[in-house]
Amino acid sequence: MELTTQKTSRRVHFLVLAKTFSVWSLTLLVSLLVIGFPFIVLMALFGAFLSMILHTLLPMSSVLLVAGLLVGGHLLAIFGGAGFLTFKGIHPENVRWLSWLNGKAEPNHNSVYAFCPLTCSLVQ
Repeated sequence: MELTTQKTSRRVHFLVLAKTFSVWSLTLLVSLLVIGFPFIVLMALFGAFLSMILHTLLPMSSVLLVAGLLVGGHLLAIFGGAGFLTFKGIHPENVRWLSWLNGKAEPNHNSVYAFCPLTCSLVQ
């Protein structure tokens, strides 16, 4: 009996780690694309200039080399960050500013409708 519960707990722990890693990967990717858009534009400009400079040294593969380095660097940063956060034990549900991931939104204000001043003081 103990052996089966041990295997089940390992499997559940692995699934929790896989879920946490995938959620962190998606969250970091979306954050990089949305918030880091100016950074991506600057990296594209830097990559274009770097490929022009490297074209004199490596004429056949400078664009491929620079594009591979930029995309690979971004993917390494995203998956490395997701792996670090996962193995550090930080779950996305525990992070306060990621409440939109849990479906538990914390509204900043309450809605006030136009008819409220007339009917708010009425008790049913």
